[in-house]
Amino acid sequence: MNTQTLMIQGTTSDAGKSMLVTALCRWLARQRVRVAPFKPQNMALNSVVTVDGGEIGRAQAVQALAAGLAPHTDMNPVLLKPNTDKNAQIIIHGHAIANMDACGFHDYKTIALKAVLESYTRLTEQYNTLIVEGAGSPAEINLRANDIANMGFAEAVDCPVILIADIDRGGVFAHLVGTLALLSESEQARIQGFVINRFRGDMALLQSGLDWLEQYTGKPVLGVLPYLQGLHLEAEDALPQTTSFSLPSEQKNFRVIVPALPRISNHTDFDPLRLHSQVNLQFIGPGETIPPADLIILPGSKSVCADLDWLREQGWESAIRRHLRYGGKLIGICGGFQMLGKLIHDPHGVEGIAGSAQGFAFFDMETTLQSDKLLRNTQGTLSFNDAAVTGYEIHAGITTYHRCYQPAIHLTDNDDGAISEDELILGTYLHGIFESSTACSELLTWAGLDDQAPAPDYHATCDTAINRLADCVDEYLDTAQLYRLLNVKPNTSC
Repeated sequence: MNTQTLMIQGTTSDAGKSMLVTALCRWLARQRVRVAPFKPQNMALNSVVTVDGGEIGRAQAVQALAAGLAPHTDMNPVLLKPNTDKNAQIIIHGHAIANMDACGFHDYKTIALKAVLESYTRLTEQYNTLIVEGAGSPAEINLRANDIANMGFAEAVDCPVILIADIDRGGVFAHLVGTLALLSESEQARIQGFVINRFRGDMALLQSGLDWLEQYTGKPVLGVLPYLQGLHLEAEDALPQTTSFSLPSEQKNFRVIVPALPRISNHTDFDPLRLHSQVNLQFIGPGETIPPADLIILPGSKSVCADLDWLREQGWESAIRRHLRYGGKLIGICGGFQMLGKLIHDPHGVEGIAGSAQGFAFFDMETTLQSDKLLRNTQGTLSFNDAAVTGYEIHAGITTYHRCYQPAIHLTDNDDGAISEDELILGTYLHGIFESSTACSELLTWAGLDDQAPAPDYHATCDTAINRLADCVDEYLDTAQLYRLLNVKPNTSC
């Protein structure tokens, strides 16, 4: 198949690469183009389970949704999940192969490139167009050797590149010109134009800068995207900077707090709560006062034992016990669920230094981490009211119970999690349990939220946001140039 590839690179992290790939995938899918997303290498702790039973970065799953596809491991063949600041779990084609430090992975890149090109080739055999997302910046000089994430990939497959920069950060012209200047001549020639992201203000005041940029670089500005207030697009990795997408937090009367663990994973679990009109959800970071709450949720973690130590250092153990004494509710998800038991064993050093750690002992259970992860999408019902739940499991732990507890969720083939005898604590391995409106409402009722407003239709909200992005392509980008770069003819019937 004659496949056209276009790569989106950014001047910085969070410049808008994921957003623009998502927008282009939906824009092309609307025109009945067979398009797929691709990210050669991603570093993220937000991941999903794919249709072929592996895991990829969540941003690529969102992009697949935008393209009307089920997420597949070929869309993100190399995923790095940090265990510490210097060490990460390396996931190739959806499955963990090893833990490596930064230097070890740098040497491994030549092997990883083979996996990248294998996935890329398979996708080119299935789709007419691939929209590729870079990682970080192509001008990170210390990472240029053996690069597989940015220009190293673009050079390997000989594809054009669009460079995007975030004007909301300030210094957008320096970002674009400086990035271009640090590329080789062949890499500079690949840059087919610039996109400026998150602009708010009077375009008349920006136009002289755009004219100068085009004259100075000889590259066209393909468009200026506006700052989109209230847009909900699931985060690739970084924690959200705002607590709400709708009402101001002071108008939300049900307080939910989540510790911002150093290795928090799949924090997108809480996006449906952030969207709820009555829920004031806050991530509590290091050194911050732990406020009173109606519900505390312990999130997933890539380094459960280390994050347990962090929780204790930050005063969370005493705060949680005080919270429970006064009748507050507690939920633990995945790694947060493991923390609720007596012991966590890591005999093989799966998440760090081999050894064991004491949990909070709210449940008489212990967890042993294994080298192989359980990766699956699943569904079932809440044990206390039969509300339908869908979710996914990504964990290396096998949990053994030394007492019988009411399960949290009845799955199609087994039971999951536990509820304490006093019904104040619920633990589950399932990510995504709040995404179903019914399950979200019932869990909040269990947690003590009475007289609820309807929970948001989370999936409809996500889809609306993606359509909003695609609309921006039509309105703000030079679509004639995009059609040329992609070798696509406009579909006037759409």
